[in-house]
Formats: sequence, C-alpha cells, structure tokens
Amino acid sequence: MAACAFRRSIASQLSKVLDLPPENLIKSISAVPVSKKRHVADFQLSVASIEEGSSSDCLVQDLQLRAQKLAEKHKEALTQALGTGRSDYWRTTQCFEERLKLWKSQLKCDAVVSEISTGPGTVNFTINRELLAKTVLQQVLKDGTEYGTKSELFSTVPKQRAVIEFSSPNIAKKFHIGHLRSTIIGNFIANLKVALGHEVTRINYLGDWGMQFGLLGVGFQQFGDKEKLKSRPLQHLFEVYVQINRAAADENTKRLAKDFFRKLEEHDEQALSLWKEFRGFSIKEYTQVYKRLGVHFDEYSGESFYREKSREVLKMLEDKGLLQKTTKGTGVVDLSEKKDLSSFSTVIRSDGTSLYITRDLAAAIDRMNKYKWDTMIYVTDRNQSSHFQHLFQILKLMGYDWAERCQHVSFGLVQGMKTRKGEVIFLEDVLDEVRSRMLENMASAKTTKEVEDPVDTAEKVGLAALIVQDFRGLLSSDYQFSWDRALQSRGDTGVFLQYTHARLHSLEQMHGNEPVTDINVACLQEPDAISVLQHLLRYDEVLYRSSQDLQPKHIVSYLLTLSHLAAVAHRTLPVKGSTPALAQARLCLFQAARSVLANGMKLLGITPVIRM
Repeated sequence: MAACAFRRSIASQLSKVLDLPPENLIKSISAVPVSKKRHVADFQLSVASIEEGSSSDCLVQDLQLRAQKLAEKHKEALTQALGTGRSDYWRTTQCFEERLKLWKSQLKCDAVVSEISTGPGTVNFTINRELLAKTVLQQVLKDGTEYGTKSELFSTVPKQRAVIEFSSPNIAKKFHIGHLRSTIIGNFIANLKVALGHEVTRINYLGDWGMQFGLLGVGFQQFGDKEKLKSRPLQHLFEVYVQINRAAADENTKRLAKDFFRKLEEHDEQALSLWKEFRGFSIKEYTQVYKRLGVHFDEYSGESFYREKSREVLKMLEDKGLLQKTTKGTGVVDLSEKKDLSSFSTVIRSDGTSLYITRDLAAAIDRMNKYKWDTMIYVTDRNQSSHFQHLFQILKLMGYDWAERCQHVSFGLVQGMKTRKGEVIFLEDVLDEVRSRMLENMASAKTTKEVEDPVDTAEKVGLAALIVQDFRGLLSSDYQFSWDRALQSRGDTGVFLQYTHARLHSLEQMHGNEPVTDINVACLQEPDAISVLQHLLRYDEVLYRSSQDLQPKHIVSYLLTLSHLAAVAHRTLPVKGSTPALAQARLCLFQAARSVLANGMKLLGITPVIRM
C-alpha cells in the first residue's frame, strides 16, 4: 500500500526519537484531510491518537515518561527561551507544544519526507512530491479492486466468519419501504467484510410464521380469491390483510385467528398448504425486487424453519431452571438482577404456541452449529433494540458465551418519503418513481449522452441517489427524505457520484482506454493534482474506520470529496491539447481516481454507470 509505505518510513524515524517500536506508531500516523483553503502536509502524528489507540496503559505512561525525559534534557534551553520566572513551565501540560518542537528537532528530512512541521498536538510530514505521485498511482493501478484493503491498518484484525441477517421482510406482504434500510445497510456491511477478506454468509430471515398468519389465513378464507392470488399475489394478500384487520377487533375473529395459527403449529395439512402458497408467491416477488436492488443472499431462512427447534429451546430453558410460568399461563425467562421478575421476556404463549424470540433463540443456536461463526450481525430498526438485548441476555443465561459476539446494528426511520401518488408504502413504488424521475432528468439535461439502455441507467443512477441520501448520516438517526435533494446532479448526491464516474470513464475512452503505466510524475505537481493524490492516500483509513463502526457515512463522505476534487482537476488539468507526457500523466491520475471511486461505490451497493 502506498500509504503504508510512507507510514512505515515515518514510523521508523519516530521510533528512534520516541524509543518505541514502529508498529506501535503506525495507527497514530494518519493522512491529513485535503483542505481547499490551504496547503496541508500529507501525514501527521497525533500524540492524543497514540494514547487513545493504545490498549496498554503501560505504553501511554511509557510515552509520557519519555516525553518528560526529553523535556528534562532540554530544560535549560526551554527556560532561556521562555524567559526568567518561567522555570517550572516545562513541567506543566501547557509545555506540550514545546515538547513537540523538541521531537521535531530530532527528526530529519530524507528521500521520503521533504518537510517536517508541528501543529496543535501534531507533528506533520510532507512527502517528496514526485515520490508521492509515483507511489500512489502505481499502487492504485496495480491493486485495482483491492486498493486500500491490503493496508497495514488491518494487519492486527483477524479474518472472521461473519453471519449477517438483514432485509427479513414479512411474507404475504408486498416489500414494505420500511425494509429498504435493513436491505441496503446489511448489503453494505456484507460487501465491506467480503472486501476485507472475511468469510460472509448473508441470511434473509423471512417473517413467515406467527400469529399474523393466523389472521391472514382466516382473512383469506373470508375474503380471498384464488384467481387474484395467482395473477397479483402480494397485492391481493395485502388487500385481504387490510380487510381482516378491520374485523380483528371482533372477539370471534381473534379466536379464529388463534385457532388457525395453532393448526399451523400442529401441522394441519390444509392450513400448511395455504401458508406454503403464500410463502412461495412472496419469495418469487421478493427475488425480483432484490434483483433491482443488486442484492443477493446465501440463504433464505425464516421463522418457520425453527418452529420445531424452538420446542427444543424451551426444553433447554426448563432443564436449566430458567423457564417460569406466570399466573396467566405464559412462559417467561427472568432477566432481572434480583430475580424478582422486574424484567422478563415471554418465550411461550399460554396456549403453547411459540413466539418470535423463541424462534430467534433457536435460529442463533442453529447458525452457530452450522457456520461456527465468529460474529453474527442483525440489521433491523432501533425499535427492536429491546428484543435483541433480551435475546443476547437469554443466550448468555443458557451458557452460550458466544452471545457476546452477537451484534445488533440498528437504524432510524425515513420520514417524508412520498411519490407523486402520495404517501408511499411499497418499495417498488419508490424504485419506479426514482427511475421515472431520473429518466425525465436525463431527457432534459444538455450533457446527457446517448445510452444503450436508458431505463437501466436511470434505475442504477436512481438507486445511487437513494443509497447516498440514506448513508450520509449516522444510521441510528432518522432523516427527512427529499426527492429534490436526492436527485441533484451537482450536489453531494449519488447522482453526482455516477456523473463523475461516467465522465472519467468517457475521458479514458477518448484517449484509448488503455492502462497508463509509464508516466513522468514531474508532470503532476500542480496543486489540484496533489490534492487528488493526497485524498487517494486516505482511502485505507476510511475503510478501516467504517470496518470498526460499520457506518457507511465515512465512505460516502470520502467519495463525494473525491468526486469534487476530480471535477476541479478535470477543469484545470486538461488532457486534450496537452503535450504527450503531460496528457499521459494526467490521464493516469484520472484513471486512479475513477478506479477508487468505483471501488467505493460498489461497497455501498451502487453499480457505477459508464454513460449518462
């Protein structure tokens, strides 16, 4: 890695000054964000980051002691520089900047580092400009799709088996817009982990069991139409569900629904046959939606898979003395510290039928037996946080230490998402709407190129718009959706990412579309070229940060900045009309930018377009 080579060189120098192993300093040497307002160094050492990044208090104390000794050594010089009456100043934390200057005085410029300076709490390093251009461009073009993923930053991160459960719509219902976030967030996490070399299993855990199917079964018996079920299954089932819910306040309807679900649990042939029809139609329609989203799964599972195994879980809970019966006849697990049932989780109804959490317990145990995973991630909205806290707590009480390695990635709600027809309910309506709006925008834009399949291009660009607007903030936050903001072609949007990628691809095609290798890096010393190179240096750090907190916003922000920097460079550093050496060098720079842009977009779940 380009950044790694530079970090190692800097760490080697620093280790001699601070008397610390170079590997302890690597993660504290970070690439400096590009600034529009001023020239910035390429890397900086932050002492605070050494302390924050250390897992050993001894290392922090050791570093502070060495800094103190260094200051002690230069006490006389400091006292003279600070003036009389200030002889104790060197002992205080206010002397921090002077200590940094002392460190700087011990460091020397060399073939790699051309300039060393200090800032607030940092020592800054500027890389030899020609070496910067040569190393970064060679590394990007050599590594291709793996650029950034081989970084030394990941050297201490063990490769894992990860199971990721996401999307998980309820069958017999059209794909609700509420499941969009789970789908694209889970897909991003899976993409990122695969790119970093982890073994990932993507599971779609369908909501295909439970009392709602008792209600739907009764509803279909009363309002269902076999012909409508065949022609437009999920739309018809949705209509049936709405009708039966209106009648659900009636006690007789509630009783019939409970009876139908009990029949399902008891394997009644007629009830199961109807349920299998609902499930089959649902998966067929969901597959079409996932195809549009560019999402795939390794396993389609569901609550129904664990209706039998959930009985085994109840037996285990009983054998371990964890299952208690309430006066109402329900089965609960006491989760309170004082064991006074001030906090508990219900795991079985009074009529003996299973619950969502019982089936989740069975699924978690079964997945560990099947996949021997190192981490299991559930991607659902934050309203289910309490459910997952209970799930993990019960697994621990059952003696499964691996429950500590389960994680719930929660997210907030999307507000204000409306189509031209009004309030939106189904995801297909949103996908159709964004495609339609993009087709209109493409038809009216003066810069639009002729494309082979405008509908497909509009779909990919539209999906990019949805994903980027969704991923720009913290996943746990609610956000207000805006069509106008999402579809802007020049703002911080997915449309702008796609436009930039297509523009850079077009530039490559105009000049032969061949990989450029032999370039004169002395031709890439303009400030706008250096800014792009500096930003490319930061990619591995951005991947590392996202891998730690599973937040896509870091990558989104990075790609938007890269697109803006590339757009400026495209205006100020023309390829056409330049001398051959200059044209080759600039073309190589734009190829590298497009390559990293495409890599990052694919991690987010966006398919880059080459014309729009």
